[in-house]
Amino acid sequence: MTPAAPEGRLPAGFAVRLDPRTRARDGGAVLVGGSPLRLLRLSPRARALLGDGRLVVRDATTAALAARLLDAGLAHPDLAGRPADDVTVVVPVRDRPAALDRLLAALRTDPGTAGLPVVVVDDGSAVPVDVPEGLRVVRHPVARGPAAARNAGLRVAATPFVAFLDSDCVPLPGWLHRLRPHLDDPQVAVVAPRIVPLGGGPGWFAAYEAAVSALDMGEHPAAVRPGSAVSYVPSAALLARREALGPGFDESMRVAEDVDLVWRLSAAGRRVRYEPAAAVAHDHPATTGEWLRRRAFYGTGAALLAARHGNAVAPLVIAPETALAWGLALSGRRWGRMAALGVLGVTAARLAPRLAAPGERPPAGFAALLVARGVGASGRALARSVTRHHWPVALAAALVSRRARRWVLTAAVVDAALAWWPHRQWVGPVRFAVARRLEDLAYGAGLWTGVVRRGSPAALLPTRPPRERADEHPAGSRPAGMSPDPRDLSPS
Repeated sequence: MTPAAPEGRLPAGFAVRLDPRTRARDGGAVLVGGSPLRLLRLSPRARALLGDGRLVVRDATTAALAARLLDAGLAHPDLAGRPADDVTVVVPVRDRPAALDRLLAALRTDPGTAGLPVVVVDDGSAVPVDVPEGLRVVRHPVARGPAAARNAGLRVAATPFVAFLDSDCVPLPGWLHRLRPHLDDPQVAVVAPRIVPLGGGPGWFAAYEAAVSALDMGEHPAAVRPGSAVSYVPSAALLARREALGPGFDESMRVAEDVDLVWRLSAAGRRVRYEPAAAVAHDHPATTGEWLRRRAFYGTGAALLAARHGNAVAPLVIAPETALAWGLALSGRRWGRMAALGVLGVTAARLAPRLAAPGERPPAGFAALLVARGVGASGRALARSVTRHHWPVALAAALVSRRARRWVLTAAVVDAALAWWPHRQWVGPVRFAVARRLEDLAYGAGLWTGVVRRGSPAALLPTRPPRERADEHPAGSRPAGMSPDPRDLSPS
């Protein structure tokens, strides 16, 4: 029997594999990838340990290297599924008897969940829920909201792990077997599956919703944290370590309580993972009105998050010099475009020495490539801000300025086209563009409504990327084979 791992350390046998999008340079001595983009310089020993890109934890050194790769977003757990008999399933529900029956039937027929303890929390349903014998019901006489309902189930669960499933979900077979191994990492507090559509849906927007649902975090596994490509996971389906959640969800929040929980866990030093190999189907809205109301409701949560987490909710994260370059380029003047190129050239020149090892020549070409990549990403973020978060300001500007109208229209078209292209096989460009613009108008309206209610513009303000420095270790304390990086490559 393998000895228990020291508290906080990855256990023996835990495996990670480099993300396919991670790029190796200098013969494997340098890894570049993650979100935000990171650079990790490996010692010869670390390169040998990593081998073909898969690393199995065997001792303190491999555990430290694996953890560093995970935290940099350069690698993800590579784990075989296995039974999850130490999990309680918590289902919050209000006035959805048919959906609840469907969910409970799916749990009974999946060998991975049949027989697990299930707690149904009836959050003030008009007609009290009726469940099969053997399931526990906790009833709130008056609706207290989804956060309070989940917390009620969390308090009565007797197992070390709790799976939260909304009543309008249907977990696909094997979902829990794929999630449970992630919690062998003692630092992981929550792991979430991919949320996929349940059926085609009746609305004209169903194909769009299936392609880019706000609940679907995509096809790639990820570390979940503010400022990354996957900055949150929805509470529609989560597997959590009970002791890590503490008091649980913030019951004062009727929206965005899932984002708040993830960000609090991240701030406390816990890991949160997204595992798309596990999937849970979700019953998406059936009508256009319901769909847009839900998007507006989501938007109201931004102001609540800004009050709790500051600029983690910023709609636009951009380095000052990149913002200056875009401002000059969009001025419409030839000298402005030339000056923008000059700003980017200086940025690349400043970045190049940070990419070089001591004694190496700064890789100017690589630095220029990274700056160009960052400019492209920030351009997409600017377009998204104009069409989603700040559309009332953009609309006002477009009404009084021909140049502003041109740029707003260009942003709307380019944003829709770039977002549509990866999904072109499933939805047409016109339907996608119309749905995207309607969704953004609804979300932005909710965002501004929340801001007005809170009386604070914090959720609308842009911010600059944090400047992360090389990790500092006391002399002799750095694990063997490790380099002092990773470093953030944001040119800030």
